[in-house]
Amino acid sequence: MWIVEIYQSKQGEGLWTGKYSIFVRTLGCALRCRYCDTPYAQQDRAENWEEEGEEENGIGANLSAEEIVGRVLLLELPHVVITGGEPMQSPEIVELTRLLKDFDYQITIETSGIVDAPVLCDLMSISPKLSNSTPLKTEHSISHEQNRFKPEIVQSLMLRYNYQLKFVVDTPNDLNEIEEYLSQFHGVVAERVLLMPQAVNVKTMTEKATWIMPFCEQHGHQYCPRMQIIWYGNKRRT
Repeated sequence: MWIVEIYQSKQGEGLWTGKYSIFVRTLGCALRCRYCDTPYAQQDRAENWEEEGEEENGIGANLSAEEIVGRVLLLELPHVVITGGEPMQSPEIVELTRLLKDFDYQITIETSGIVDAPVLCDLMSISPKLSNSTPLKTEHSISHEQNRFKPEIVQSLMLRYNYQLKFVVDTPNDLNEIEEYLSQFHGVVAERVLLMPQAVNVKTMTEKATWIMPFCEQHGHQYCPRMQIIWYGNKRRT
């Protein structure tokens, strides 16, 4: 499994915000979100990693599930966040979650909900991509639009796991799209729907909160700030 980085920080988003965690970031994603904050994890293959050599903490390393768990054990925290990229598209993820559970880790998987796999996890953090994610006039626009919406997969994940649905909100127009999206699913728990402003600084996040928070209160959803920006700034490995 190609691993971009393994590091420890506090979870900055969602129901488990503030939980000290080990983050395992996988390489590769079928989507090309316009606002992606981890473009270095998008690429489908590691072109130069083997030539340049492995860096500290597993950056650019092709590791087995056993090797990943070995590195996680060194960091001595009980919670692991498997993220990406799109971690659910890695064939080894099922084995990785099984091994982590053998060591009693609490596991969050962060996914866009476009790939299903019989993983083990304690929280399935699903971030469905709205139309605001589609890149403008690029070679990836068509494939992104074809792949971003997989309602049958999202529904399956919701039925099988403890879940949260985390939407990136850019403009007020996105709010109607979210409600239309949710209407297609059975058994959505309103307070497990999280609305997160698309922002890379505190000023923009605060401005968008003025109209996102009232909408959340009206519909029983939760406002989801990107706390890592408040704590650390817009930095990698946070």
